[in-house]
Amino acid sequence: MAIDYDHLMSFDIPEVRQSYGLADVALFGLSVGLGQDPMDMRALAYVGALDDDRRAMPAIANILCHPGFWLARPETGVDALKLVHGEQGMTLHQTLPVEGTLVAKTRVTGIVDKGEGRGALLYSEKEIRDAGTGALLATCRNTTFLRGDGGFGGPSGPVKTPHSLPERAPDHVFDTPTRPEQALYYRLNADPNPLHLDPRIARQAGFERPILHGLCTFGCAAHALLAVMCDYDAGRFGAMDGRFTAFVYPGETLRTEIWNDGSFRTRILERDKIAIGNGLFKRREAQ
Repeated sequence: MAIDYDHLMSFDIPEVRQSYGLADVALFGLSVGLGQDPMDMRALAYVGALDDDRRAMPAIANILCHPGFWLARPETGVDALKLVHGEQGMTLHQTLPVEGTLVAKTRVTGIVDKGEGRGALLYSEKEIRDAGTGALLATCRNTTFLRGDGGFGGPSGPVKTPHSLPERAPDHVFDTPTRPEQALYYRLNADPNPLHLDPRIARQAGFERPILHGLCTFGCAAHALLAVMCDYDAGRFGAMDGRFTAFVYPGETLRTEIWNDGSFRTRILERDKIAIGNGLFKRREAQ
């Protein structure tokens, strides 16, 4: 079954409503490396450890009101076994509360046919709103590389232009050691894909062991940006975009290299590979 461009562009992805609270916020913070230093009061605010200072880590927006694996539905026409997560981005319009009820709608914003044997790109966007007021809290952007779906006769553009990094040494570095069992608790953020959990499935997919979730790697990079560019003030966290370029094994160390203009990339120290490239961060103006 091939992709029908018009059908997929207008594909109705059901609205998701979700209530969440301190336990969800704390779990997410812990699952992306916050709290590893039990004496760092700034980070402890994001894992529910302080009664008088509780905050939501901005990157939790990527998992709130998640629409599920809708591309696996047969009527999309997509070969779901061959798709991979290509890029991720998010914009925080307001500081996320520690608890509340949200609604979100995800929609397809573009499809690019790269040609027979070259795959396709699918761009989608999720808008998260307060269920009571309708206020827009966050927008999350996703690029999915459909490796098995090129040549369906769709448009060849426009293709998102990657951000170019400065050709000099970064101004800051921030290391996030991941833990060997990190994927086992990141999955509790509603992502139980066995590729990240079951060694047998990982080997069938060509990996020597389970790999870390891409959004966990993205969350670790967001932690670095929150620390370096915002001094752990979530109110200053505006937008973040990056391109996934290599998988991460749990237990490896992620070094996020940051330039003062907001450019960043995340390197896997043990293998000297870039896990997230072409990154760009923007601060949010004080409200």
